[in-house]
Order: sequence, then C-alpha cells, then structure tokens
Amino acid sequence: MTKADIITEIISETGLDKVDTQNIIESFMKKIKQSLNKGENVYLRGFGSFIVKYRAKKLGRHISKNRSIVIPAHNVPAFKPSKSFTEMVKKNVPIKK
Repeated sequence: MTKADIITEIISETGLDKVDTQNIIESFMKKIKQSLNKGENVYLRGFGSFIVKYRAKKLGRHISKNRSIVIPAHNVPAFKPSKSFTEMVKKNVPIKK
C-alpha cells in the first residue's frame, strides 16, 4: 500500500476532500520527522512508537577493497509496533512460505 492508496482509502471512508486529506497526511508525517530529528520519540497508543535508536561505533568490512573500516556511531529512526497491533497481525495475516 502506498501513501496515495492510504489517501484514497481515507477519502472513501470519511468523505473528506482529496487536498485536505493529502495535507493532513503530509502534516502528520512531517510532525513525526520533526520530533525524531529533535531526538524525541512519538508514541501512538494502540499502534506503536516511532523511536530514535543509537547505533554504537563498530568495525565493518569494505569488501571490494578487502580492508576494515570503522562505521561511526549514529542514530537511526525505527518503528516499534504496539503489543495489540503485533498480536492482531499475527492472528490475521497468513504465514507465507
């Protein structure tokens, strides 16, 4: 599902204008990005948390040059689904083989 698909679904369920719905979705995503850029986590009860995870410095490998490189410490955005959301997916989505 893409962002356009989500917008279309919301329009069909709510009857809102397409431009208004796009603005709402864009604003929602922008606020999450801004919070994470400030180092703040975003908690959405019943859905999950958008968090900033710290990755420590580590030794990596540059395969084509066959030498070791240092990967510096950095922060990455992550999503942690809520327990209820995880259980819902486990229950309803068939296992793919």
